[in-house]
Amino acid sequence: MSLRRRIRNLRLIDPESGSDRIGDLALAEGKILGVGEIPGDFQAEEEIDGSGLIACPAFIETQFQAHTPGSGLHGDLRSELRAAAAGGFGSVLLDPATDPVADQPGVLHEQRAAAAAAGLLRVYLSGALTRGLEGAVLAEMSALAQVGAQVFSQGQMPVADSQRLRLALSYAADLGRTVFLWPEDLTLAAGGVMDEGPLSLRLGLAGRPQAAEEIGVERDLRVAALAGARVHFPALSSVAAVQRVAAARAGGQAVTCGVSLHHLLLSSDDVGYFNNHAKLLPPLRSQKNRAALLRALADGAIQCLSSQHLPWGRESEGQPFAQAPFGIASVEWALPLALRLVEEDGFDLLQLIRLFTSGPAAVLDLPPPSLAPGAAADLCIFDPDAEILPTPEGYSRARNHPYAGWPLRGQVRYLFVAGQLRHCSAAG
Repeated sequence: MSLRRRIRNLRLIDPESGSDRIGDLALAEGKILGVGEIPGDFQAEEEIDGSGLIACPAFIETQFQAHTPGSGLHGDLRSELRAAAAGGFGSVLLDPATDPVADQPGVLHEQRAAAAAAGLLRVYLSGALTRGLEGAVLAEMSALAQVGAQVFSQGQMPVADSQRLRLALSYAADLGRTVFLWPEDLTLAAGGVMDEGPLSLRLGLAGRPQAAEEIGVERDLRVAALAGARVHFPALSSVAAVQRVAAARAGGQAVTCGVSLHHLLLSSDDVGYFNNHAKLLPPLRSQKNRAALLRALADGAIQCLSSQHLPWGRESEGQPFAQAPFGIASVEWALPLALRLVEEDGFDLLQLIRLFTSGPAAVLDLPPPSLAPGAAADLCIFDPDAEILPTPEGYSRARNHPYAGWPLRGQVRYLFVAGQLRHCSAAG
């Protein structure tokens, strides 16, 4: 049972109501009992001084790889959930690209048991759309839905066969599930390890053109419309693709999209001289495209943000760039990285929080996060002025991120899930 807590003098930012004010929070029995003015008869078992801190709903991560089940070499659910809690996340959606792939009910049962054993955050499950994520044979979609698949997902693999995709999306629509799609024309993208452009030519690396993503989005949107399915593109990198999704959404199609923090903070220039820690899928694009993505974010064309957490253990380090795995593991630093968009790019803080809370909740068909009385006490309380330097190592078992030594501001002080304290960091 969670303690009855009163947290005083917080700046309360609630994306659901659009409010931003100073006040107290009262927590009891896993829920928010009071906000702003607290009932006079409320008896707290613990009081916390929140002066100088900001409270908002805990973040929701829609792209989270924890290698569970897996070999354990690249981290596990417990280690990666601890990192997520430190980054401000109270809920995560597991990626289906595990070992074995989450294409059988038994895998989802194993993941649920691991989440219960960890006892840290809310863990949602995604079922593979196709067996082995290979795009050839449909997974047991009905059985996966029955055991708790929140969505169906292709991980980072497109379905090349359009008729097979239409059939899968039709089944998902009948089951009332959103499908996470990875849009890419594999014939154009084949073998590409970074963005196609002057730098890839100079480094002698195979390029992956933006056109591959843009063509994939166009095809997937048209097939989804035929099937009458709800689809989400979790990690777009091309602003043209984002704009195409926005146009489809404005036209009434049930479609959403997200981008990763990395595509807003980094560009293909950060690959530098074969920097494996900046190897990402989809690849980092040009500075011009990055600036355009920031404008699209401010204009509301993007529904959610993600840390796109993909950890790799030390066994994967030291490989040539072309052979190194794709992915960045920086969920622990998500909050200060996101606040960099506020500090340096002038992004609105309320809107930023909405992209990590209400936006992902809508994509996952979850109740909208809120600070209203009666809402679940899933809370991120952070110090916006704390100065930190990300380290190569943290709670995650992986070190594959390019942010070590970046001067950042912002640190999660308390992370509550259902009123239970799941992360606490000391001030100073």
